[in-house]
Amino acid sequence: MFFRQVKHHGDNFSYIIADQATREAVVVDSSFNADEILRVLKAEGFTLKYIISTHGHSDHTAGNFELKAALGGQIVAHGLSRIRVDLKVEDGDILKVGGIQIPVIYTPGHTADGICLLVDGEKLLTGDTLFVGECGRTDLPGGNPRSLYDSLFNKLLRLNDAVEVYPGHDYGSKLHSTVGEERRTNYVLQPRSVDEFVAFMQEP
Repeated sequence: MFFRQVKHHGDNFSYIIADQATREAVVVDSSFNADEILRVLKAEGFTLKYIISTHGHSDHTAGNFELKAALGGQIVAHGLSRIRVDLKVEDGDILKVGGIQIPVIYTPGHTADGICLLVDGEKLLTGDTLFVGECGRTDLPGGNPRSLYDSLFNKLLRLNDAVEVYPGHDYGSKLHSTVGEERRTNYVLQPRSVDEFVAFMQEP
């Protein structure tokens, strides 16, 4: 599997995943990195199958149509997303890129349309749901701390500790982490009730 974390502008991460046998590729959160993504895809000779947005905020979707115009591919987002898409996905759907399986985990909280992507059971692309040492904010339109609690504690923290965590932004002390490491060290993920978490997220 080809896997590349791209950060060409600012602190937004984009991701390129490809099956090296079939040369099919998927881009996650194109952001403002379209030029660098196109350079990599063309250099590797990949065919772009999907352009996935973990949520509809413009800093994650900015390059979608540039990539589609240049290389084709279907724009993919959750069914509740308000961005223009070719394919809507729901919790539990599985996207396939060559022999790579990418299950969709619906993780609202930062936004109503948030998803995370579990690549071949090994790498978790978390968008703005979970960062290294932090989590997404819930005070923007569509944000909901109760939903985020469920997404973090009842979905992501139920994954194997060895699963690697790749966030949507470079906000942490390093570029990626693991579920186990976040469970142990991320202050957001310390044991709390739902009400305690809501109060915690509302602290100034």
